[in-house]
Amino acid sequence: MLVHGFMGWGKNEMGNYKYWGGKYDLEQALIDQGFEVYVASVGPISSNWDRAVELYYQIKGGQVDYGKGHSETFGLIQKPKGKSYEGFYPQWNEENPIHLLGHSMGGQTVRMLDYLLRTSIVDSANTIEESTFLGKSNDGWIRSITSVSAPHNGSTLSNFVKSGIPFLQDFIAIAAVAGNSFYNFDLEQWGFDRGESEGWGNYFNRMKEHPAWGTKNIVAWDASIEGAKELNTLCTANPNIYYFSYVTSNTVLDSASGRHVPHSSMSYIIRANARMMGSKKAYFADGTETDSTWFENDGIVNKSSMYGPTTGSNGPDPIAIYREEDLLISGQWYVIGEYQSDHRKFIGHSLNDEEFDSIKLVFINHLNLLQSLPE
Repeated sequence: MLVHGFMGWGKNEMGNYKYWGGKYDLEQALIDQGFEVYVASVGPISSNWDRAVELYYQIKGGQVDYGKGHSETFGLIQKPKGKSYEGFYPQWNEENPIHLLGHSMGGQTVRMLDYLLRTSIVDSANTIEESTFLGKSNDGWIRSITSVSAPHNGSTLSNFVKSGIPFLQDFIAIAAVAGNSFYNFDLEQWGFDRGESEGWGNYFNRMKEHPAWGTKNIVAWDASIEGAKELNTLCTANPNIYYFSYVTSNTVLDSASGRHVPHSSMSYIIRANARMMGSKKAYFADGTETDSTWFENDGIVNKSSMYGPTTGSNGPDPIAIYREEDLLISGQWYVIGEYQSDHRKFIGHSLNDEEFDSIKLVFINHLNLLQSLPE
């Protein structure tokens, strides 16, 4: 199951331009190799809780239910109309577990899904949620979790950009080129919809002014270093799941200043982000700050944040370098590799045929690894 990140989209929301592959189709390329692959389309700016709930129902099927307690806390429509799914894989259960692969914020979302699956959630009155998803423990439904360029410890970019919406430049460029007739911010739980004949500009501007940005139930909080710290405290490694991470970086150290600057291969549209992240520190709520080890980045996410979660109050998740000859242990993160790539190129954007073939091979090899995991 492929899960997109912030400002991502589903199969047909950007015409022929794919989130997974750009002008190519990574999903179909993997299917052609004999793998069973599905692409999720969850809220592009929603919180990881909301995205994880949507992901569950897209896979299993049924009416989306964000939970009574969560909905009351943030003023959401608990079961919004129009968010009901047949399900990619209705037989999903403990006997039929799945593999989840999340890019960028998708790496946080799949971890939140695991937390919600294995935890019996209660509402504000300490009553078990009525849904069989949130109100019941369903451990053992996930075989593996893979993160690609994920902000496990947050992205300092989300802390720096306070006016407007964090790191939107690359998305706006894509939308302008690919068209956006079918793109939807999927905020029905907030009572926010795109008008039937509403232009993109007006829809986008209304979204930017939505009061959800002032809450913790939104991407800007979850992607911040403090929001990620809260998530890491909640979503600890599951001893029954195999974890893998892919790390990307596309900046170089400027020895004269000690800062990181964009590599010549980085997409121009995110170079300003990279310079900002490569030179500025961010602050946690207790006043402690990030250090220079956070400077290296891929234009959207700090490299140091991609290996695995380390900032939770319960301590870091176990993290090791993957070696083909080693016996894999569940409940531990394995760093598959570090790649010189910006945030979007590693999933197929702005590549030529030869470059895409190389990326495709990385994914094919990884899916083969997942299929070889011990029962």
